[in-house]
Amino acid sequence: MQKSSSRPVRTFSIGFEEAAYDEAADARGVASHLGTEHTEFRVSAAEAQGVIPGLADMFDEPFADSSQIPTHLVARLARQHVTVALSGDGGDEIFAGYNRHVQAPGLARYEGWAGRLVGRGARAIPVNIWDMAFNLVPQGGRPRLPGEKMHKLGSVLGRTGPDIYRRLCSLWPNPEMLLADGREDSKVLERLANAGAGLPGVERMQLLDGLSYLPGDILTKVDRATMAASLEARVPLIDHRVIAFAFSLPPEMRIRDGKGKWALRRLLARHVPEHLFERPKMGFGVPLDRWLRGPLAEWAADLLSPGSLASGGFIRPGPVQAAWSQHLSGRRNRQHELWAVLMFETWRRKWLG
Repeated sequence: MQKSSSRPVRTFSIGFEEAAYDEAADARGVASHLGTEHTEFRVSAAEAQGVIPGLADMFDEPFADSSQIPTHLVARLARQHVTVALSGDGGDEIFAGYNRHVQAPGLARYEGWAGRLVGRGARAIPVNIWDMAFNLVPQGGRPRLPGEKMHKLGSVLGRTGPDIYRRLCSLWPNPEMLLADGREDSKVLERLANAGAGLPGVERMQLLDGLSYLPGDILTKVDRATMAASLEARVPLIDHRVIAFAFSLPPEMRIRDGKGKWALRRLLARHVPEHLFERPKMGFGVPLDRWLRGPLAEWAADLLSPGSLASGGFIRPGPVQAAWSQHLSGRRNRQHELWAVLMFETWRRKWLG
């Protein structure tokens, strides 16, 4: 885009006070190298939390990807200067950039009871202990939020293909345990993946991404979060010609040397020095785990209280209270499961009374 423009293009990024979630310096370095007109905004915890009361209006449905908060904030920042913006969403799904894509072959080797045993052991170690242990790993090879990632990995060890994907992309692995009346169709992902029967594990995951996670989560989030700021977002990487080309590439052009999006990395290296983008992958997140134990605790406790859940009639209080207790104690990080309930209950109170 900058190469095709006669003047500096506008680029936007937000930063956070919490270092583990802050990519502002990385974005600034790339913008400086490309010569864009870069705008950066540092968001305080209070400003980010200020978005939460409006989420039920913004999304019109229960929506529980917490990156909805920073996505709306960066859209609001961009809208102060432009009316249309490009987003890079879709690249991970189409060119195999998620950690799950890279890890898929290894996970297949741990199917069965032995893998499940190892997985239980990984989840038995508290998140903060994993975080401290990974401090011994050199920073260049250390993942962001290692404790959370180890618990996620532990939840899928020993599982088989479709079940691995479902657990990685679901917030509650057993929704029927949570719901007061109803259950999830256990065959829903298998039906989605019928067209991909016989595909290797990574390609099947990518197909499931394109049929479920990308439209149901990522694109919904970007559309609602940007339109709520009156910003038009365009997503060029999901052009059908780009998708067709990506799926025509051999596997080694997607994942190589333990890294996803290999073809895109090589293309990017023609324009940006590798030291500006070769680093551990991280999501566009907020420190929700700490917020729920701190400034959001009172708000969450009200929505998650047995009386509130029982009056709503949709969600069983028992499993929610158990997760809430585990999270508050620090024994386990249950932020994502709790956020799903919180967003549903916020939406229910707003629209159903």
